[in-house]
Amino acid sequence: MKIVVVGDTLVSSDYMEEQVKRLLPDRDKEIIKFDWEVTTREEFQEVILALEKNGPEAKELTPEILNELVDADMLIVHFAPVSRETLSKAKNLKLIGTCRGGVEHIDIKAATDYNVPVLHVIRNAEPVAEFTLGLMYSECRNITRSHVSIINGEWRKNFPNSKFVTTLSEMKVGLLGLGYIGKIVAKKLLGLGIKVIAHDPYITEKDLEKEGLEIKLVTLTELFKESDILSLHIRLTEETKNFVNLELLSLMKESSYLINTARAGILDEKAIIQVLTEKKIAGAAMDVFWEEPIPAGHPFLKLDNVTLTTHIAGDTVDAIPKAPKLLVNEMNDFFDNGKLDMIVNRSTTIGFKM
Repeated sequence: MKIVVVGDTLVSSDYMEEQVKRLLPDRDKEIIKFDWEVTTREEFQEVILALEKNGPEAKELTPEILNELVDADMLIVHFAPVSRETLSKAKNLKLIGTCRGGVEHIDIKAATDYNVPVLHVIRNAEPVAEFTLGLMYSECRNITRSHVSIINGEWRKNFPNSKFVTTLSEMKVGLLGLGYIGKIVAKKLLGLGIKVIAHDPYITEKDLEKEGLEIKLVTLTELFKESDILSLHIRLTEETKNFVNLELLSLMKESSYLINTARAGILDEKAIIQVLTEKKIAGAAMDVFWEEPIPAGHPFLKLDNVTLTTHIAGDTVDAIPKAPKLLVNEMNDFFDNGKLDMIVNRSTTIGFKM
């Protein structure tokens, strides 16, 4: 079995190779490793932004990597792009594994067309979930605004949401999406005694009962109408682009808040600016943006009812380094037990053989 491993600036091919050796321990493996786009972390950030914004066509693999993929059985990457053209040349490819949660660097539709499962891993689920709760507290209780006022020589007590301020235990948190991160957020909220409702068409009440999660599933309309805090946890796809639009945001209460630590693209930029400017909702907190860094003069920078952070929800010292180990664990669970939780395109697993 031939496995091509492609590391990069953030995850070395040496460590990826070390972990990939644990895959299917009873099978003989030929592991071919490469490092792609090895540069400074600052320069690699530009590569990441290009792939997240423009998809796998934004960057290319080297001819050496493409040559080895012709007869490879498996491809393991971190951020290396996997385009339709690449997949068309990898005639023998049976599985793609990526050491991250986002899959903007992989053409999922092409992988599905070629019947190649894509398995990802949420390496920073815990950090993102923690950060999400932090943004809820920061925005609802004016923590950041109070800090900034002190830095500016003020002792501020009045805020745009002052007439709505209460404890989170008195609020109802709505989650749009109950995937891996959404469920961790839910567990943390429930542990604090906070009521949670959610909308996810792929989850049933029976699924939640099995996991011991006391979450009420509601319709999309009910979610936006009833939530005091609405937190977004859906993936960005062609179907979910601008999913949270003005029509949905207009359903929210004047006293409610929107939190986004997922992807900016799932939220209509003009719509959220409008409801915040017109104070149709109490506030919002964002860690992700349509253009990063936020350009000078962006309307957000003039608003006093939004908390902004620099896309750091998943940034902990151990999140990225442990990703290959987590990925291999998930892959072995798929091979040994048929676990599909981390397969992005599950239709490709029907009749799967490695």
